[in-house]
Amino acid sequence: MLVFKFGGASVKDAQGVINLGNVVSTYSGNEILVVVSAMGKTTNALEKLTDAYFNGADDLHEIFEEIKNYHYQIAHELFGESHPVFDEIANTFVEIDWAIEDEPHDDYDFIYDQIVSIGELVSTRIVNAWFNHKGITSKWLDVRGYIHTDNTYREGVVDWDKTRASIQKDIPAMLNKGIVVTQGFLGGTSENFTTTLGREGSDYTASVFAACLGAESVTTWKDVPGILNADPKFFADTIKFDELSYQEAIEMTYYGASVIHPKTIKPLQNANIPLLVKPFTHPDAPGTVIKENAVNKFEKPVIIIKQKQVLLSISANDYSFISESHLSEIFGLFARYHVKMNMMQTSALSFTACIDYTTDRFEKLLQALKQTFKVRYNNELTLITLRHYTDEAVMELTAGKTILMKQTSRNTAQVVLK
Repeated sequence: MLVFKFGGASVKDAQGVINLGNVVSTYSGNEILVVVSAMGKTTNALEKLTDAYFNGADDLHEIFEEIKNYHYQIAHELFGESHPVFDEIANTFVEIDWAIEDEPHDDYDFIYDQIVSIGELVSTRIVNAWFNHKGITSKWLDVRGYIHTDNTYREGVVDWDKTRASIQKDIPAMLNKGIVVTQGFLGGTSENFTTTLGREGSDYTASVFAACLGAESVTTWKDVPGILNADPKFFADTIKFDELSYQEAIEMTYYGASVIHPKTIKPLQNANIPLLVKPFTHPDAPGTVIKENAVNKFEKPVIIIKQKQVLLSISANDYSFISESHLSEIFGLFARYHVKMNMMQTSALSFTACIDYTTDRFEKLLQALKQTFKVRYNNELTLITLRHYTDEAVMELTAGKTILMKQTSRNTAQVVLK
């Protein structure tokens, strides 16, 4: 049994959906569960729509119409003018119509999940319809009834016992009858509200299904030839890894390597299921395999760049030392507002942390910290992490830049730059 995950780039247009069908067709004879992300940049567009709704912006309906037209255009190119999928798309978008008719709920994260989740629901409707249109027997599955989470919106925590029981109860029989198409990124609460698992969480969805079903492997189909030592958008001389160990993959994702969601690897490691990262444009290419006994080879450092960073410096109002009790309070506030520290340092009088900038979460954290501490910050910064670094590589990447914070350990160097 195989689990395939296709990201937004692989289904950004009609030709992408056609190619997806061709890729899956080459694995005929296998039981396959297909996890699909929102199409193209739909998640970004739905985030913009969520902001417009929450803030009462005048262009709310204009943004929504653009999103709908994008999906209808893809469906028209695939199916012509008449097909049942058009009703399925319309019925799915109605969920947004209902949501934006009312005044905004005061919990932004809750609103976010109810609106942004529509991207995956629509994309999978189109993919499933295309499979059946081409004679590939498949069934559409609403993942919200199988990935059970708590009520932590935008960062849903999976209830593994309940999730495993639901998946093992129904999915094997479905796979015996054909391909199963479902959504990445989404979960459901006991009150039947939608949660999301964190941006780029579709990889994690695939690993949850694989672990619960005892899959032979998970393949995530990307627009790159495999896992590279650096982002090809920033570096022209990247190299591809043929294989990586689970441990190294976890380290890379922890520091922000965007090719895999950070939570993806652990369920696969626990079940000893390999993860393959392959290019959807060349499905026969070997890609990269992540497995237990991989031989890690690092001809060049692994370079991970995170932009839109904020550097927070936190100190006590009375100039006292930063004590364990201070750190406990600081960490508690970071946890309460779901803000991850990408890098941190402590001195006698201050605690400094580098974080991703997310408007609503940052403002809430900032106001909470100011109740007890003095807080200064710099924004619009860049965090560069080098795994298996060399001094020469660090010097080259930081040349001509202002270094605000730097840390090195045995295998990793991190630098915050302005």
